[in-house]
Amino acid sequence: MADQILSQDEIDALLGAMAKGEVDLSAEKKQGSQVVPYDLTLQRIMMRDEFFALGEVYDKFSGLLQGAISSMIQRSIEVKLVSTEMVKFGEFIKAFSNPTSFNIFSMEPLIGSALLAVESDLAFSLIDCMFGGDGKPLSQSRDFTQIEQRMLGKFAIETLTSFEKAWEYVFPVKTSLKKTETKSEFVHMVNPSDQVIVIVFSIIGKEFTGSLYMCISYLMLEPIKEKLSTKYLREKDMAYAWRHQLENLLDETPVELVAELGRTVQSVRNLLNLDVNDVLRLNVGPDDPVVIRIGNICKFNGFPGVAKGNRAIEITRMLLSQGEMT
Repeated sequence: MADQILSQDEIDALLGAMAKGEVDLSAEKKQGSQVVPYDLTLQRIMMRDEFFALGEVYDKFSGLLQGAISSMIQRSIEVKLVSTEMVKFGEFIKAFSNPTSFNIFSMEPLIGSALLAVESDLAFSLIDCMFGGDGKPLSQSRDFTQIEQRMLGKFAIETLTSFEKAWEYVFPVKTSLKKTETKSEFVHMVNPSDQVIVIVFSIIGKEFTGSLYMCISYLMLEPIKEKLSTKYLREKDMAYAWRHQLENLLDETPVELVAELGRTVQSVRNLLNLDVNDVLRLNVGPDDPVVIRIGNICKFNGFPGVAKGNRAIEITRMLLSQGEMT
């Protein structure tokens, strides 16, 4: 402890240096804990419960796309699902270099647009295979020619056809290619701050490999997220499991079928005055069709007659639930 105590001369020297500003007092201050900005929207966590059904769509799409591409380029390739994440659209689109095959498409009846992106190396390899090459990547990147852009458009349509088929079980959609671009700055699908779901697929060939990206806006899927949840699929599977048994039970259910020849409206006095051989006038004639009711609901139209000695009705038309004829 003795050698840690300053002498009077050292104290005077230190005070003099502090007065002249030769001692930096800020270095003596203890550094406090720093506050780091935290943005909750940057969390790339896929809401698995909300979009559980999309996993089945991706798996089915991988198989369909593998068959479609193999048929198109006449070569065996493999398609694998790499990842699924939720990011901001601005961050997603900035990750691409120019040129890249960007294909904006719609998914009716969903509102909005989705995006299909193909990396430039993969795009050039696929084009080379379409023209009979082996698909080796280019040594130097360049822009796509008009013919190459046309071939990429055909590839996009084939891809969207497979994507549409993959959606049939979950939620039927109709895909339609709206616009193609090669530069990311011209792609305006949603606002840069909007959340999008990005699905990455790896396409592996003998001489090449590359990634294909499907980008779907969260706002686009929000109206149907209940149909994509685990709860909805569980209830749907249960309903489907009981459907066959319910149909068998309904097949044996007796129902009352009434063929109505006609109607008339009479007063109570007329009914009381009715006698034998009196005639009531109906609202239809002998040439008018007969209405057939099931459970007091009009279901068919027909004409009365005789079949094998029994009274019968020949059904001529089926009525809709509103009473309209098909």
